[in-house]
Amino acid sequence: MIKPDKLNFLTAGMPLQTDKRGYENAFEILKDMELDGLEVEFVHGVRMSEQTRAYLKQITQNQGFILTSHGPFYINLNSKENEKVEASVQRIIETAQAAHDFGGYSITYHAAFYMGGDKETVYNQVKTQTAKIIEALEKENIDVWIRPETTGKATQWGDYEEIIQLSKEFEQVLPCVDFSHVHARTAGEYNTYDEFCLILERIATELGQRAIDNFHAHLAGIEYTNKGEKRHLILQDSDMNYKDLLKALKSFGVKGALVCESPNIETDTKILRDYYYSI
Repeated sequence: MIKPDKLNFLTAGMPLQTDKRGYENAFEILKDMELDGLEVEFVHGVRMSEQTRAYLKQITQNQGFILTSHGPFYINLNSKENEKVEASVQRIIETAQAAHDFGGYSITYHAAFYMGGDKETVYNQVKTQTAKIIEALEKENIDVWIRPETTGKATQWGDYEEIIQLSKEFEQVLPCVDFSHVHARTAGEYNTYDEFCLILERIATELGQRAIDNFHAHLAGIEYTNKGEKRHLILQDSDMNYKDLLKALKSFGVKGALVCESPNIETDTKILRDYYYSI
């Protein structure tokens, strides 16, 4: 697996100003902005040619960019329909295969919905399906981090305690902490330096230093209601306290990938990067 030596700042997808040359131009923009890479977004399915996978692998090896990937949105490991569960497992495996092929560091995905089930039952279902995913990846020697993402609504499986617990069960699983989702899920909590440190301390205590040294996080401005996440916003239009979050990440010496999902992705990623280095 890739061993990050710092906290890397990534855009969620190609920068908005990317031209028709696609990834080639995207990496030129990232280099000019002193950003570290991007998260490949497999929104509707894992579709990427062998040629593109080879090109991205060359970029990661020769230019030092860090790449992660986000699995398709149509994933629910707790669906009431077995064929949808099986399709979800397959989509996660395909995301990991693609990331492995292009030299990716880590993959993330929204794992499940509660579907009216109790927490323990749903946890056990997610655990059972995760075991199948890990078994398939081990068979193919696919060695990227597998990360369920903290989710932004109470109807979605994936508060940070659930994901920490799942990570304790599997060597290849670690959390993807979407700090905006944690903030929105709790309708405004987890937005102070001390609260950010509480999450990081919990991860370090339960999962060890390796989880701090191999981190994957998401951040954006966020609009929410008492039911949780509504939509992503640019940082300046949100109450998301990104400055104290970056201070907490620096205090803990976090290494890995921080992916910005704001609507103006490269602008806010640059703001995050520049503030972090100013601390």
